[in-house]
Amino acid sequence: MPARPTARPRSCSRARLRLPVAGLAASAALAALVQPAQAAGTPKPPDKSLQKQLDDLVRTAGGPPGVIVTLRQGDRTKVYRAGVSDTSTGRPPHATDHMRIASVAKAFSGAVALRLVDRHQLDLDDTIGERLPSLPTAWHGVKLRQLLNHTSGLPDYSRAPAFLDILRQDPRHHFDSRRLLDFVADKDLEFPPGSAYAYSNSDNIAVALMAEAATGRPYERLLDRLVYRPLDLRQTTLPQGYRMPRPYLHGYDVTPPEPPEDISELIGASGVWASGGIVSTPKDLNAFVRAWAGGHDYLSEKTRRAQRTFIAGAASEPAGPGANAAGLAIFRYKTRCGTVFGHTGNTPGYSQFAAGTADGTRSLTFSITTQTSKTVKPDLLAKVRAVQEDFVCALLRH
Repeated sequence: MPARPTARPRSCSRARLRLPVAGLAASAALAALVQPAQAAGTPKPPDKSLQKQLDDLVRTAGGPPGVIVTLRQGDRTKVYRAGVSDTSTGRPPHATDHMRIASVAKAFSGAVALRLVDRHQLDLDDTIGERLPSLPTAWHGVKLRQLLNHTSGLPDYSRAPAFLDILRQDPRHHFDSRRLLDFVADKDLEFPPGSAYAYSNSDNIAVALMAEAATGRPYERLLDRLVYRPLDLRQTTLPQGYRMPRPYLHGYDVTPPEPPEDISELIGASGVWASGGIVSTPKDLNAFVRAWAGGHDYLSEKTRRAQRTFIAGAASEPAGPGANAAGLAIFRYKTRCGTVFGHTGNTPGYSQFAAGTADGTRSLTFSITTQTSKTVKPDLLAKVRAVQEDFVCALLRH
């Protein structure tokens, strides 16, 4: 089997794209061993029961070819991994491998917005009409805070038939990322702002555009200035194309009885942009979520309180472990062992969960190399959520 979809006839890849594209619209769109990572202190021995669960995941019919979990407690980091990063070479996953983080990218656009709130360049009550008057008049009353907690009512561009038709014809089509909302510009709001919760990829496109309007700077530059550099994220980028930086975790369409098909580079990132286009590594993502969930100096106390104003029962996509609730570009996950804060994501070839504790001292990332959501392999999602909860318990264990 070829390592990249470019080696396959495009007609074959398009046929296999049907399932992933459906998942993109619903979500964003688009050898087993244990090895402690390098860290200060001496890591405790890996938990064999946790490792067994990862081994079971990669052996599950339709499950991921690879999985990697990074667990950080204070200054100690453990890395659990199972399966392979690349089925053509058998190389195991590494914490420095690049991967598509899917809708976890929404936490990054949230971080840009809330950092600008702290700098008084944006306000949570700023409206689309004030910052983006060229967008449809019917949307003008939507506030920044409603975009961040998915109560805006904006129609989801990634479900628009015209958008999906383009992807089906050319999965690598280069969209103008700043015009993605044009696909739904003829639509009214789906409900009055603030009256309901509905996860929408349009929300974080609008967040990024508001940040650009407030600062006069490109969103990519704001990410660098407000997120990457302060947190020393050296392997995190927001690409426009379909190529993955090397080395990377290969993402797969796993549809038994056919062998896994590598779709890592099948879809371009321009069509998801601030809602799902970021490429990172488990190591970088762990550092980000640690600060986003609870780093004391990353947000002001006032802004942190606003971030953690939650809507009970509002789940991320896909749902994370335990009982989910939505805040401002962050979700609360109440498990049987305690509570963590973070985000999930899914896109063709990848599913992600990243979370940390409220005090910022503990964090984890959980990455698998196939897509799962409430509409794509829901049985696998149920199994993944159960394993994620056990890892949260290990994270919170003294």
